[in-house]
Amino acid sequence: MSKLSAQNCVACRGGVPALKGDAIGPLLSQLEGWKVVDEHHLTKIFSFPDFAQALALVNRVGELAEEQGHHPDITLRWGEVGIDLWTHKVDGLTESDFIMAAKIDEL
Repeated sequence: MSKLSAQNCVACRGGVPALKGDAIGPLLSQLEGWKVVDEHHLTKIFSFPDFAQALALVNRVGELAEEQGHHPDITLRWGEVGIDLWTHKVDGLTESDFIMAAKIDEL
């Protein structure tokens, strides 16, 4: 279990600045295969040999999102799941986005 995945997402009520610049690197370095896009959101594509396995990941991510109160954008295609994470209240990244990404990777 990674250091990030051992934590829980914290509900954001806004009023805090989004992570930028040097604050992103140490958190991103704890993830595998995730990319930061325009210092705004995290993205990752998961590949599978068929639709059923891709759908299974979507369902597991959905359950995790409900548990954590942190809901990613999910795109399902045959054999592929795309996940984008950001905190909508701040229109950018918070530590909870990195925590959620680490938890998704452990699924």
